[in-house]
Amino acid sequence: MTKFRYRLVLAVLTVTLLVMAGLGLVIGQIFKNVYLENLTDRLKKETYLAASMVENEAVLFNEVQTLTEEISQKLNARVTIILADGTVVGESAADPAEMENHADRPEFTELEEGIVRYSTTVETELLFYAVPIQNEANETIGYVRLGLPIEAVNSVNRTLWAILIVSFTIAFLVIVSVTYRIANQMIRPIESATVVANKLAEGDYQARTSEESRDEVGQLNRSINVLAYNLEQLTKRHQVQKERLETLIENMGSGLILINTRGDISLINKTCHDIFQEDTDLWLHQLYHDVIKHKEIIKIVQDIFLTEKRQRRQVKLPIHLEYRHFDVHGAPIVRENGKLKGIALVFHDITELKKLEQVRKDFVANVSHELKTPVTSIKGFTETLLDGAMHDEQLRDQFLHIIWKESERLQSLIHDLLELSKIEQNYFQLNWQQTNLFAVVSEVMTLLKGKAEEKGIDISLSAEGSFDLEGDPERLKQIAINLVNNAITYTSNGGRIDLALKDHGDVVEFEVNDTGIGIRESEIPRIFERFYRVDRARSRNSGGTGLGLAIVKHLVEAHQGKILVESEFGKGTTFTIQFHRYRDDEEKS
Repeated sequence: MTKFRYRLVLAVLTVTLLVMAGLGLVIGQIFKNVYLENLTDRLKKETYLAASMVENEAVLFNEVQTLTEEISQKLNARVTIILADGTVVGESAADPAEMENHADRPEFTELEEGIVRYSTTVETELLFYAVPIQNEANETIGYVRLGLPIEAVNSVNRTLWAILIVSFTIAFLVIVSVTYRIANQMIRPIESATVVANKLAEGDYQARTSEESRDEVGQLNRSINVLAYNLEQLTKRHQVQKERLETLIENMGSGLILINTRGDISLINKTCHDIFQEDTDLWLHQLYHDVIKHKEIIKIVQDIFLTEKRQRRQVKLPIHLEYRHFDVHGAPIVRENGKLKGIALVFHDITELKKLEQVRKDFVANVSHELKTPVTSIKGFTETLLDGAMHDEQLRDQFLHIIWKESERLQSLIHDLLELSKIEQNYFQLNWQQTNLFAVVSEVMTLLKGKAEEKGIDISLSAEGSFDLEGDPERLKQIAINLVNNAITYTSNGGRIDLALKDHGDVVEFEVNDTGIGIRESEIPRIFERFYRVDRARSRNSGGTGLGLAIVKHLVEAHQGKILVESEFGKGTTFTIQFHRYRDDEEKS
């Protein structure tokens, strides 16, 4: 833009300079011509006057020289008088006798015309004017010539040029100043608009230019500002939409992969990293069949490319050490003209749903099995009694005792099922109150001590610190009963059970450690499942329902606590439950 300013100023000043130079030449020439014409006109009048004086004097030729000098002094000009044949008879600037014939001089050949030429007599340039001298008979008897030095014209011409040069120089400087200022006023808003346009091109849509003038440049600046504002708003909306879309894609919970028509992966979200357990960022701009190792997914992509139709399949993929189930949705991305633009793949992880479905199936099977055994026993022994065994007192007592035991087991099973169902309901609430966990555990220990002594199991309780906390005493008692009862059930005769309460400030810890049969490491994740038993025969014979630990887990979570299990097969198990001394404010509300 600086170059444009100087180009504009230079162009204007060049034109101005050329115009002023031409104008100066024209004015100088016109003035010179006018001055020369005036001087010629004056010389003409004086020449006629001199000729009239010569005619009136009627002097002899020997008196001509005297008259010539007299006229020259009066007119302050060179005077020359010649005869008709060109002989010089009077000359104010030299001796006429020594002068050559002047018949061929241009001023005598072209009478009554001003002639400017160099005079060899006076060795300078003169303006000559000659007129004829006539007698009474109107016959030309000679000529009178006046000559004025042209130096006066040149002096005036030089003075004129000096005035013109000074005047034009001043005018040119004024024009330079005015032009530069006007150029600045014109170019400055254009420069500002250019800077703003460059910033807009670089993505800075907050740039604005001034809107001082109301001319076309001002309108241009206002239009640029409106454009910048619209671009800024459009960019903000686009950025917000982009951020929303990126947030949605990255946090949608399902894996998303976009593949272009060349087969390159153009987009992949973070969820795919969790799904495939790989650094999926390296998959970008790579061919899908080079980075995806699962043939089922490659087959889905190939089918979509071939048919350009939606595909939905459930696949089972080996991910590291486990199999995971996915519901894969594949759809072609089609342009408005109907041409394929790419493919979108969405992965829904349904592994947990599959597990829940399996748990449901197992639950139904286990419930059926658990109910079938006591019901079958009750029905069988009842039929036996009805068939005549009731009349045998010994058999009757034995069979009724078995029926009572199986009924009790069935009642316990139904009670635990109802209890577990109640705990899992959304409306289930604890009876929160200030509770002493030591008192609760001591009561449970007293309650189950007799059962432990029957098996010769030594049970002890250690505690140090304060064990007051917010909780439901009845549910805490239920937790302790289930854990201690399980410990007694799975601990062999003569074993040992150690109960411990530990104070960790805001956390109160309850620990149950036994020397029982232990749990294999592979079975630990399943012990909180419904009806799962480490030793089915021992649990069933003891009257267990297989729901105790499931109930314990739900009650601990309801108390905002945490349950931990450590076990070594054949050596024993330790259950550790951590309770917060105070419940969260959200739970209180």
